[in-house]
Amino acid sequence: MDDGLRNAWCRHHTEDDDLTERLTKPTMRMGRCVDLACASRAARRPPSQSSHAYASVSSSSSSLAKSARCAFAVVGIFAAFSYFAIAQEDVYKKTYGGARFAATFFVLTVERGVNVVFSLCGIATFGGSGVRTPKGEIFKSGASQMLAMAASNEALRYVSYPTQVLGKSCKMVPVIVGGLVLGGRTFTMAQYAQVAFVTLGVALFNLAADSTKSAGSDSAYGLLLIGLSLVMDAVTGGLQDRVKKTTKALNPRTPNAKPSVYESMLYTNLSGTVVALVLALWTNQLTTGLSACVKHPALARAVLVYALASAVGQNFIYYTITSFDVLVLTTVTTTRKIFSTVYSVFRDPSNKLNPTQWFGCALVFVFLAYDAAMSVLARPKPPAPATSARPARRAAKSIPNPTPATADADATAAVSAHRARAP
Repeated sequence: MDDGLRNAWCRHHTEDDDLTERLTKPTMRMGRCVDLACASRAARRPPSQSSHAYASVSSSSSSLAKSARCAFAVVGIFAAFSYFAIAQEDVYKKTYGGARFAATFFVLTVERGVNVVFSLCGIATFGGSGVRTPKGEIFKSGASQMLAMAASNEALRYVSYPTQVLGKSCKMVPVIVGGLVLGGRTFTMAQYAQVAFVTLGVALFNLAADSTKSAGSDSAYGLLLIGLSLVMDAVTGGLQDRVKKTTKALNPRTPNAKPSVYESMLYTNLSGTVVALVLALWTNQLTTGLSACVKHPALARAVLVYALASAVGQNFIYYTITSFDVLVLTTVTTTRKIFSTVYSVFRDPSNKLNPTQWFGCALVFVFLAYDAAMSVLARPKPPAPATSARPARRAAKSIPNPTPATADADATAAVSAHRARAP
């Protein structure tokens, strides 16, 4: 082959290669674009049935974990405050030097002081929440809580036994009122019914527990103290509800922001210590209480055990407030005596309940079971798989996507056609 023919042959095949490259690249780009579009459509597809099953399992697991935490809190409160009641009897019902100890504000000062030390140790060990907390509102709730306790304890000397029972049994009512007025909460009709019937059941149970007690008479001062105690309970519940809302408002970038258990415990008991100390100084109980403890070491040990039992119980108290809400806590503490009494009946058949007490128990248990059932039925369900986009996807699947093989075939055919037309 001479040089002229060789050069013409090379130019001809070079043109063929350039044409093949120009024809193949756009086709391959087209195939990639279609593949990317298919991937985009696949990403927009609704979740499959397996995804919904996984979401359902996750929701069930979360609900079971929450129920387990609630059961842990309830058992802890029952156990801790059952021992707390025994320690309280050692302080107030035993005689020391031939007389019963009556310096209640001194004991409350010691109790709250021990709780402050306990909460400081908890923060040092486990750390704080790391979020901004409304310390002022927590401090106010601790002060109102101490005033409610002081008014309730003082009123016992001036009102009759039935009035005492009613005052202790309707603690859930002021919590509802405080949540509405101060906490900005809303409650369902089921919650209102639960509060009404649990309060009625607890009152019937307590009134029928010892019908031989004298009714006595109620003084105006005693009724005023009972009313003040209930008002302070409402203020405490409303402030504790408001603390959660304010904490979220102070930390808008932190989801589910809330004070830690020990932060709530610290500031509440710190303010309670201040109020109890002022009352102890005002009534001269600080001096009489200290002298009695120095004179009777057994009394000093009983007061210390009482304060330590309170500190353990408050761990579960503030765990319940932080993880759930104040109404749950009040329900647990209000019904604790009923559960303890019923347990003692099953443990020792010689302990009996009269028909009125059984009726009160039935009211409490039925409405607590109803509330638990409603909580289970109200679990959020995962959304159903979408079906409206399926026909469009089927239509899209019927259009064949170009592949590299078909792209090469088309390019080869175009080259052959060009050669046929070449001179």
